[in-house]
Amino acid sequence: MHLRPKSHLLRSGRFSEKGRAYLITGVVHQRHPIFSDWRTGRLLAAELRRAEDDRWVNSLAWVIMPDHFHWLVQLEQCSLSQLMQSIKSRSTLSINRASKRKGAFWQTGYHDRAIRDGEDLLPFAQYIIANPIRAGLVDNIGNYPLWDACWL
Repeated sequence: MHLRPKSHLLRSGRFSEKGRAYLITGVVHQRHPIFSDWRTGRLLAAELRRAEDDRWVNSLAWVIMPDHFHWLVQLEQCSLSQLMQSIKSRSTLSINRASKRKGAFWQTGYHDRAIRDGEDLLPFAQYIIANPIRAGLVDNIGNYPLWDACWL
């Protein structure tokens, strides 16, 4: 019996609330570590910044790991599904073009966690930013090129 991924179930009951903060995770198809090349990661970072420039979100913190990204945002003028569809679509086009790739780039779906009102956002940002240290990629976050936080 072949088990199918259940990422479609993640979307069931999903609700986007403007002004609410969300911790979002997106994963590269087959967890290929394409962002080990920081230049490719910069293409995704440009799309994260573009979403903020377009006032879709207020970007609070993000980190791009070799095969996934974490992003702490506050929704402004879009839903989670619109945001992720746009980020995945635009980044796929720019990354595939730059790396002369074709086909699927992102895994289907994404993971999100709504942050409760009144919950302190700084610990979520610290958790996100510490990912490269926990993964053993660097000893100091200042040595990792693919992250940002509004507090710094």
